[in-house]
Amino acid sequence: MQGKPRPAATVQEALSRMDRYVALGVIGQQEVAQLLGLNVTDLTCLGHILGAEDTPLSAGDLAELTKLTTGAVTGVLNRLERAGYASRRPDPADRRRVRVVADPEAAARVFAVYEPFYARLGAVFAEYSPEEIAVIADWFGRAAAEVTAHLDRVRAGELGPLKR
Repeated sequence: MQGKPRPAATVQEALSRMDRYVALGVIGQQEVAQLLGLNVTDLTCLGHILGAEDTPLSAGDLAELTKLTTGAVTGVLNRLERAGYASRRPDPADRRRVRVVADPEAAARVFAVYEPFYARLGAVFAEYSPEEIAVIADWFGRAAAEVTAHLDRVRAGELGPLKR
């Protein structure tokens, strides 16, 4: 597909559109989590578990991906197990560790919620050339790294409201 001409946009306009997309994403995640009987943190962790596919994550992997403490991840995994979304299995390479796998039926329920949205986004991507999609993918990857760096600074107490 050939990319089509698009109106010019400033960095500020792009950031404003990104802010709107992120805000809608936060609301959407809350609604999907509620629909599935989860909280947003648990849904986020479940997303990472599902994304790992044939390489199950350890609790430590989840802590690193989400920037949660290992104690918080234990709570998440307990809730996901009770709700039937995931289970812990011994790590075949190290029996002291566990790996987390998604329940196939639960995964199907999650995919049923997200598939229509991803199909719509796929239709949007179809309007872009492969080169444009590469730029979009590059931007998202680089932006995610910047979000991670910013969160690290927030969590380290380097940023925040001014003390009065």
